[in-house]
Amino acid sequence: MSDSHSGFVPLLHVRLAPEEALRRAREFCAELVTRRSVRHFSSDPLPDGVLDLCIAAAASAPSGANKQPWSFVVVKDPATRQLLRHAVEEEERRFYAERISAQWREDLRPIGTSWEKPYVEEAPALIVVFRQTHGVEGDRRMAHYYTQESVGIAVGFLLAALHHAGIATLTHTPAPMQFLERLLQRPANERAFMLIPVGYPAEGCRVPNLPRKSLDEVRVVR
Repeated sequence: MSDSHSGFVPLLHVRLAPEEALRRAREFCAELVTRRSVRHFSSDPLPDGVLDLCIAAAASAPSGANKQPWSFVVVKDPATRQLLRHAVEEEERRFYAERISAQWREDLRPIGTSWEKPYVEEAPALIVVFRQTHGVEGDRRMAHYYTQESVGIAVGFLLAALHHAGIATLTHTPAPMQFLERLLQRPANERAFMLIPVGYPAEGCRVPNLPRKSLDEVRVVR
């Protein structure tokens, strides 16, 4: 991507009537609050084009100096998903055996997680998000800015877009994640940011009954 740009263009913006703005905000909130992390996936394939459109929506996110420091690797090949599952579980075994604190283990207890991650193989697709530490154009190293924040915003867009399309997701961050860079043969300027299994929930899928903080607990008005 070149550093050059085409100057400024008119903003495409429609100012909504207050009633319409409130209606849209209410409907969007009602839709998003039903999103849950899913760990039991059906093997049913996803409709053609859905993941591409959701990734395109994610790639419209704002980023530091418009550097767009992200790559989205879609993994559908069953053999590769099996390979990734084995690598993920190897790291997770060490995490649960050696790295996790007693408090962290207690906090995870209501969710019921363990080192076993069958969803990495069972979901029909994985989206592995990578953060670009810097850009590369030929022999030139191009600076990137606020990469963690930028990629985090893009992932938020991605999760919202997938949920809007009726696709279930899970945000998974095995630590460390360097094996993802190696197994997916990413360039040296990319760091694994998040692994997201995507698909439809398995029949009879159940999720933990977890409370959410109320608006008054998270909103501060001054």
